[in-house]
Amino acid sequence: MKIYIISGLGADFKVLERLEFPENCELIFIDWLIPEKNEPFHSYVQRMAEKVDDSEPFCLLGYSFGGILVQEINKLKPAQKVVIMGSIKSDKEKSKFIRTGEITKIPRILPVGMFNDKAANVYSVVRKFFDPKNPKILQYFRVRDPYYLKWSVEKVSEWKFEETPEVIQILGDKDIVFPIKYSKPDYVIKGGTHLFPATKYKEVSQILKEVFI
Repeated sequence: MKIYIISGLGADFKVLERLEFPENCELIFIDWLIPEKNEPFHSYVQRMAEKVDDSEPFCLLGYSFGGILVQEINKLKPAQKVVIMGSIKSDKEKSKFIRTGEITKIPRILPVGMFNDKAANVYSVVRKFFDPKNPKILQYFRVRDPYYLKWSVEKVSEWKFEETPEVIQILGDKDIVFPIKYSKPDYVIKGGTHLFPATKYKEVSQILKEVFI
């Protein structure tokens, strides 16, 4: 079984590199595309979905913002299974912090320059929000194109989606980005921050082996 995998906002696959899957699974990682100027979200999803071969059965796995993407792709190309980690099933599960961005439209008016490498101090502070106790936080976030980052933050805050009951959700109980109190996950990682796929990889691997067997 092929599993198409999308990592989190700004993240490459280092955050997922220690996860283990059943031997019969073929992993295919989908890299983030840089959005075109003022590209609508549905258009971006279609471009990402082009990398998925639906001529044979497949599964989808997404982490964080990647979890949102795989659910959108599933509408275009239905998968056998959809698993999301550190992500939400619908806009009803957004935190108050993210809802504030949606209501105020602040992400839309933030200057692109705020997301460039010269704003490294701001970038570092924002990333430590994901896991305050992890001193190596920035090693997981390597896709740093300023326009991509600004565009992605906008799309997360604006995202509207009706829950798909079949989607399998794994959340950490210490996640600040997507707090567990707003969701009813299928699996809970005890002590897991937003970076639980990297810090709690043994527990997550056991779940993935159960899900994809």
